[in-house]
Amino acid sequence: MLLLAQVSEAKPPAPVDQQAPSLMSFLPAIVGAMMLYYFLIIRPERRKQTTHRTQLDLLKKNDRVVTIGGIYGVVMNVQRDQDEVTLKIDEATNAKIRVTFGAIARVIADDAAGEKPA
Repeated sequence: MLLLAQVSEAKPPAPVDQQAPSLMSFLPAIVGAMMLYYFLIIRPERRKQTTHRTQLDLLKKNDRVVTIGGIYGVVMNVQRDQDEVTLKIDEATNAKIRVTFGAIARVIADDAAGEKPA
């Protein structure tokens, strides 16, 4: 009996101000998460898209490229109005393929114009 009497003692409810945190207390955490998302995800992706677009704008004959399918080739012809690039993919058979600008993954930079250190 004594045990039941101690358990049944109820405390008065807490004031309304202390029951639930307001939206303003979460605002710094939300802003911090948005900034983190911007600097880790959005900004690097925009930079990557900008450099890729610049590489495609500067694409010219005899540039070595890699397609999104992993095919290495040398640019033979660039037709910007038709959104088409002709690549030579085999020197022995003189095989060529036509791809769109979007199929070019990257332009391979030549190592100091073919010079090797002594």
